[in-house]
Amino acid sequence: MTDRHQLLSTCDALLQPERFRDYGPNGLQVEGRLQVKKIVSGVTASLALIEAAIAAQADTLFVHHGLFWRGQNGCVTGWMRQRLALLLAHDINLLAYHLPLDAHPALGNNAQLGLRLGLQASQRFGEQDLGFLGVRVDGPSFASPQALSEHIQQQLNRPVTLVGGKPGEVKKIAWCTGGAQNYFEAAIAAGADVFITGEISEPQAHYARECGVAFLACGHHASERYGAPAVAAHVASQLGLAHEFIDIDNPA
Repeated sequence: MTDRHQLLSTCDALLQPERFRDYGPNGLQVEGRLQVKKIVSGVTASLALIEAAIAAQADTLFVHHGLFWRGQNGCVTGWMRQRLALLLAHDINLLAYHLPLDAHPALGNNAQLGLRLGLQASQRFGEQDLGFLGVRVDGPSFASPQALSEHIQQQLNRPVTLVGGKPGEVKKIAWCTGGAQNYFEAAIAAGADVFITGEISEPQAHYARECGVAFLACGHHASERYGAPAVAAHVASQLGLAHEFIDIDNPA
């Protein structure tokens, strides 16, 4: 058992949210009980995850996508009221870390996705150094973008959208999880043969075809399943807390 203040300071020391310009508040978004015994981690603070955390008797929810984002109208109605009402009624702390969770060099979303796919980063690129660039470390280079796409599909157990690229061996692989399609041009400039992220938008399909660099979209949720449980498990181990990861499936 520990208290909320110690948990928050441990997470902040690990993830260093003060280093990032982000789209919403990082850290404690909803205050619950002071004493903490069990953390449930997940990708998004959805109603389904909150309900699952209650059923798991957690007092803290640790997520990548919290409740509050820049540009919201601030009204506590509809889905926001439902989620907040449950958190407050059950006295559950909500901790959310967005870009800091993407960026951590060992436990973050990008690092953990690389580990899952057998990739090792040798450099960073893009705004706030969120993009990772490296090579395959668990075997020879991928024979083609299609071979890499099939490998990702097997590892993540979901379809992958592949656009563009050149035939032949893939050596330099860039990746940035979630909705990082706007990092594609920076990945091209960094010398990548392929770029992996969660989503693709209309312009990137043209860039991929015209620049000869393959774009692979493997799902926003699917690419960001690994950072939250890695960080929460690490912190829970440090503080002597119980931890459980609950994955609420999302096709996006």
